[in-house]
Amino acid sequence: MSIADDFKNFLSSIKISDDKSSRVSNRYQEITKALNIKFRDTESRVNNCLQVGSYGRWTAIKGISDLDMLYILPPSKWDEYNVAEGQSKLLKDTKDAILDRYPRTTVFVDRLVVCVQYTDFHVEVQPVFKQEDGSYKYPDTYKGGKWKTTKPQAELDEIRRMNDLKNRNLRRLCKMARAWKNKQGIAIGGLLIDTLAYNFLKSTDYFDDKSYIYYDFMCRDFFKFLSEEPTDKDHYQALGSNQDVKVKDQFHDQAKDAYNKCVKAISNEGTEKANNYWRKIFGSNFPLIEKVNLTLESLRYKHTEEFIDNKFPIDIRYKLKIECEVSKQGSYEAVRKYFRKPKNKLKHGRNLDFYIESINIPSHLQYKVHWKVLNRGIEAQKRDCIRGQIYIRGEKISEHSSFNGEHLVECYIVENGVVVARDKIFVPIEEL
Repeated sequence: MSIADDFKNFLSSIKISDDKSSRVSNRYQEITKALNIKFRDTESRVNNCLQVGSYGRWTAIKGISDLDMLYILPPSKWDEYNVAEGQSKLLKDTKDAILDRYPRTTVFVDRLVVCVQYTDFHVEVQPVFKQEDGSYKYPDTYKGGKWKTTKPQAELDEIRRMNDLKNRNLRRLCKMARAWKNKQGIAIGGLLIDTLAYNFLKSTDYFDDKSYIYYDFMCRDFFKFLSEEPTDKDHYQALGSNQDVKVKDQFHDQAKDAYNKCVKAISNEGTEKANNYWRKIFGSNFPLIEKVNLTLESLRYKHTEEFIDNKFPIDIRYKLKIECEVSKQGSYEAVRKYFRKPKNKLKHGRNLDFYIESINIPSHLQYKVHWKVLNRGIEAQKRDCIRGQIYIRGEKISEHSSFNGEHLVECYIVENGVVVARDKIFVPIEEL
């Protein structure tokens, strides 16, 4: 299989399924109908609604759980809500209208929007007033309430225009970048991802007439571009609208690591090793090279490793950091930073306590913590002790350094059936 086929299959594997697209469209339409009945006395399921966010920009991938829509209010309602506490009243009226349609669904006001919580995704509804310049005023309830301005139509128009100019490569790059951030657990927003991909392709004309066969080079150059962005930059100007987009999580180290893996993958093109490097960047949705014959060694141990993207949708939105305390017979030795030095390896007979050090998930959300402990290397295979299953555990787990290998511990935060944060620690253990 060629590199072009690999990237075609990869992009196909991360697209939103027809079933989910149908469910999302139906939810959008039902919410729109409920609001049209409330504010316009009509039952239209499509008028006065604007799909925004990554779904509206056509850059979303499977696993998306955070959807956005604007509901455009009639101008005649402006005077009713442009009063003291009017912003809060508008959001409450929007919430009540949606609850009339979904009385058993969790619907609540969250400062700027009304959040409608479904089984595997939620919709953030923002009631707005359209302005003559094409922008929209929306309510902000913070400190008594005020009106702010958003320009999503400019973003939708610009990504469509640039995608056409770049041989449809922009939206595909945005989708691959989402798979990368979900694999690496980087809590950067969708608009920032799209803006960074836009800025990269705008900076070069090399890929203007290229397609899938050059996507290995395009990914390599994109990650190099990201790794060289200023590390102290706390916001960017969004494509099209030029509105500020905050940098919620740093991405430079992960981008540099991805660039190095791209270089290795390209130098090993056509081999199993190359595809393994791409999977380390993008996750298990990137295809493997099928093995014609299993080796005798591979039959001597059970292949027990599980992959989180086969169990849950992934949509990383929050930053998680796990730590590890290492001790021997109660005597403290080291923490995570010890593992970051290439030559440092743990000795046998150590106790390892892994725990959640920090997570910025909102306090009102309920979540479950899943852990994966994977043993790697020849010794793990000889002992038939690969492990790698994913289990619900508490916020702390304890392990023991038993045998040589480059082992891995990973933590996943699952909220409403979606992985919204993840982090990992590599644990190298020395030979006896």
